[in-house]
Amino acid sequence: MERVDRGRAQAAREGPAIGADALLVVHFLITAFIVGGLVLVWIGAALGGRWVRNPWFRYAHLGAIIFVAAEAVLGYACPLTLWEDLLRGGARPESFVGRWVYRLLYYQAPDWLFTVLYVLWGLATLLTLRLVPPRRRAA
Repeated sequence: MERVDRGRAQAAREGPAIGADALLVVHFLITAFIVGGLVLVWIGAALGGRWVRNPWFRYAHLGAIIFVAAEAVLGYACPLTLWEDLLRGGARPESFVGRWVYRLLYYQAPDWLFTVLYVLWGLATLLTLRLVPPRRRAA
């Protein structure tokens, strides 16, 4: 009986941690989309790639960076960070994947620096949207 209770207690502790790790990976993928997406558009435009003019990709990318920059300017914390912290109960990730993704995603710097970087990245995205405009396919 005691063994079953310990198993349930362990599952109760691990469940939120696994959810928090999954959320952390999603957060990292969104960050990679925002940062990598613009860099790939620059490279793709230089190489003449047609995919860089895909309006779905370009406007989703613009929306993502505008959301991040706006929440930073308004002083809001990222909801993904808040949900992850809530699932972890304030503890740091303990899993291998969680620790590495956490290190890649979170840096120690003043909040104002991140806000400036997000706004500049958003402006670079807008400028790129103007210089390399998306196009709809001809019907």
